[in-house]
Amino acid sequence: MSADSAPPPAMDGLTISDAVPEAEFSKRVLIKSILGRPDKGAGLNGQKVRIGGWVKTGREAEKGTLAFLQVNDGSSPENLQVLVKSDVYKVSDVVATGTCVHIEGLLQRPPETATQQKIELQVSNVISVGTVDAAKYPLPKSKARLPLELLRDVVHLRPRTNIISAIARIRNALAYATHTFFQNHGFLYIHTPIITTSDCEGAGEMFQVTTLINDVEKLEKELKETPPPSEADLKDAELAVKEKGEAVAQLKAAKASKKEISDAVSELTKAKENFSKLDERCKLAERFRLHGGIPKKDGKIDYTEDFFARQAFLTVSGQLQVETYACALSSVYTFGPTFRAENSHTSRHLAEFWMVEPEIAFADIQDDMNCAEAYVRFLCQWLLDNCYDDMEFMTKHVDKSALERLKMVAGSKFEKITYTKAVEILEEAAKVKKFENKVEWGIDLASEHERYLTEEKFKAPVIVYNYPKEIKAFYMKVNEDNKTVAAMDVLVPKVGELIGGSQREENYDVLRQRILDLDLPLEPYQWYLDLRRYGTVEHSGFGLGFERMILFATGVENIRDVIPFPRYPGRADL
Repeated sequence: MSADSAPPPAMDGLTISDAVPEAEFSKRVLIKSILGRPDKGAGLNGQKVRIGGWVKTGREAEKGTLAFLQVNDGSSPENLQVLVKSDVYKVSDVVATGTCVHIEGLLQRPPETATQQKIELQVSNVISVGTVDAAKYPLPKSKARLPLELLRDVVHLRPRTNIISAIARIRNALAYATHTFFQNHGFLYIHTPIITTSDCEGAGEMFQVTTLINDVEKLEKELKETPPPSEADLKDAELAVKEKGEAVAQLKAAKASKKEISDAVSELTKAKENFSKLDERCKLAERFRLHGGIPKKDGKIDYTEDFFARQAFLTVSGQLQVETYACALSSVYTFGPTFRAENSHTSRHLAEFWMVEPEIAFADIQDDMNCAEAYVRFLCQWLLDNCYDDMEFMTKHVDKSALERLKMVAGSKFEKITYTKAVEILEEAAKVKKFENKVEWGIDLASEHERYLTEEKFKAPVIVYNYPKEIKAFYMKVNEDNKTVAAMDVLVPKVGELIGGSQREENYDVLRQRILDLDLPLEPYQWYLDLRRYGTVEHSGFGLGFERMILFATGVENIRDVIPFPRYPGRADL
């Protein structure tokens, strides 16, 4: 073996396999690689490492000759204790909360009296420091927690807090688990459009995508900078066209040379172009005067003048579009952002949120329920297997029942009851329990009803299916009783509805009539009806609100705190 290929020597009794690995692409060691070991890093005593992170808390000791730092790099909820001596670096420049440090040093077991830490880093070299003005830094030391609602005012800095960084890692784990589950079961990941021309839910609460307003602002600015031509200017331009036209006619009648006629025609063309430009500006100015610049036809906005030449919106769901691929590739899913222009300020609503939406061909409502149950149980088990430290943090600081709830769902067989049976159970419960919302057949179950079924009646997740067709979307399969549709909701403790899904209506005539019955326009759904015209197939699917899954897992109360950049009425920071 050559000297270049020889293994490095072991340090302090460490074998090569014990050595802490560097993170890829950054020549540093992740704090999780140190503290996430079963021995909490004690076995790495004597190893030289480089780390980078941000100071959670820092304090000077021994009359300013030493600093103790708690450093976190985002890889773990745990902080690494770091010791910096004044002969290595000016300690007052590294103790402020929020300071970024990139450092090298030796991992050492702390004195016996320091029982909390199994290992600490004694710094030998400071590579770089990102300083902080402690008087202006908006985040307090980690022991003084800011309420989550106040952290929304510093959305660009809140990932540095323990709770938001833990939520980010849990969110990442759930996204990875989502792709793992569907890829393992033979689903294809399909990117569905964010801009759409159809309303999946038929509720009309959609954000419109248009350039008409921008065009109006440009026109207003242009008209101010270059006023429209006067009526006299337009008449002069029209007269010039007439005169140039007569000149061409005269030259042709006189059998003038080709060059003379060509030059005259060129002058006529320029005159026509000038008149056309002036006329168009006059029309634009008149439109601005009459309609504020918005193009109209027959008294309505003329969307043929818009960017897409028709009305367009931000999607509320990728379901309809992903069905086109299910009807060709069998098992597919989409996972992306969706939007709802609902002016709601509740703790369960966002204007922008993420949805996971699988679609399965040759599948009925029973298959759909089985897939949803398997998926939710997989997500819960994935967090227990891969994100336990963060779930322990959430259980300790946010919701004492978080881990217990995950374990319960991961190990439970979901109860399956019809909507009719659910109403009967709730009506019986209402005799002794007060619900704020009245219970009767035909209502859309409220959150309090859903949570009663999961938290009190069954003490397990519940799937309710066969809902009244009047309260469900047009695309859901109408059952033989003509009163209900093959729809299902997965209900879980803490949040109530986690998943909504259905068997889709595959019969062309029934689907067309459902669209008409709900007073929806047929034109935007002709392509959707085509899926029933050409090779229709029984198929089913569901949608999981990704942020709701994070609420369920973590126990956080407000959905605005489990998405990195929350958008809701009045707020769209960054």
